[in-house]
Amino acid sequence: MGTNEGNVSDEANAASSPIEPRPAGWPEGWTWCPRCATALDWLIAPEDSGPRHRLRCPACDFTHWNNPTPVLAAIVECTDRNGQVLLARNAAWPNRFFGLITGFMEAGETPEEGIRREVLEETALTVTRLSLVGVYDFQPMNQVIIAFHAQAEGEVRLSPELLEYKLFAPDHLRCWPQGTGQALAQWLRQRGIEPQWLTP
Repeated sequence: MGTNEGNVSDEANAASSPIEPRPAGWPEGWTWCPRCATALDWLIAPEDSGPRHRLRCPACDFTHWNNPTPVLAAIVECTDRNGQVLLARNAAWPNRFFGLITGFMEAGETPEEGIRREVLEETALTVTRLSLVGVYDFQPMNQVIIAFHAQAEGEVRLSPELLEYKLFAPDHLRCWPQGTGQALAQWLRQRGIEPQWLTP
């Protein structure tokens, strides 16, 4: 039943939000209240930190909090391939960028269980050991990235989501500025390797 947020007129936004405009990149699909089907509006209301604009229902007081989504990421070290690190290219990416194995948590699983599942589903590799690298924000996608070092082994068989993969010795890796690239850089520093960065 939801429609694109672009269907909400600029005049309506201005009338309901004289102080703040609706932020750029507000998630699509949140035009209607999931409780009562009333059109949501960009409204201010008191919160613990003070008055704040959010997407709210004027009829039943439902609030869309727009909380960041947790995303799992793995630096996959192939222990049966001389410790080389597997990077993969997602089928949805427009260029030949290779990145970490990533995915969303499922209900009822821990982050550790989730990343073991993602690595197995996307590469057919079995994770034998896990350690947390760090937690990173990725604000362009409203995500929080939980990154692990995953030691794994087995025969690589990619899921349909991935087009190809490459194996790199750790000192040949090149990092990127976005969240998962920061995780990779931190992992390299932990191993005594100064990160090298992709050029723009």
